[in-house]
Amino acid sequence: MRKLMFVAGLAALSLTACNKKEDASSRIGNTASTTTTETTTTTETDANGAAETTTSTSTQTGFPKIAFNETTHDFGELKKGSKGEVEFEIKNEGTVDLVIIDAKASCGCTVPEKPNEPIKPGKSAKMKVVFSANSLGAQSKTVTLTTNTEAGSEILTVKANVTE
Repeated sequence: MRKLMFVAGLAALSLTACNKKEDASSRIGNTASTTTTETTTTTETDANGAAETTTSTSTQTGFPKIAFNETTHDFGELKKGSKGEVEFEIKNEGTVDLVIIDAKASCGCTVPEKPNEPIKPGKSAKMKVVFSANSLGAQSKTVTLTTNTEAGSEILTVKANVTE
C-alpha cells in the first residue's frame, strides 16, 4: 500500500512540475504590459542668482516593438577554423524602452553580445554575433533573445557553409 501511495504522489508531483510556463514579462516582474516612469529634475538660475528647480515625470505604458535589419545572416563559405562576425541592428519601434534580457546561442560555436542598456523608443542598438567555423558542411545556428516585448522572445539565425 505504501508503494502505491508513493507512486501516486510521484505521479502527481511530476504533472505539476512540468506545468510551469515562463515568459520574459514574468522574468522582469510584469504580467500585463511594461510601464516605465522617468523623473527629470532641472535647476535653472535667473539673472539675480536665484535657483528654480523644476521636476517633471513621464510614464510610458505598453510593450516595445522590436525590428531588425535582418533576422538571418548567411556568411556564405567560411574556411574551417575561421570566424564570421555580424552586427544585427535592433530597433525599438514601440513607445516604451526595449530591454534585451538575455541572448543565448544554440551552440558554443556562436557567441552573441547583447546590448546592456535599454533601447529607447525610436532608437536602435547593435548586437554582435561571432560564429566559429569548427565543423565542416552547411551550418545553421540560432540566437534566442529574451525581451520585454509582448512575444517575449525573438530568434536570429546565422548560416555558413564550412569548407576545408
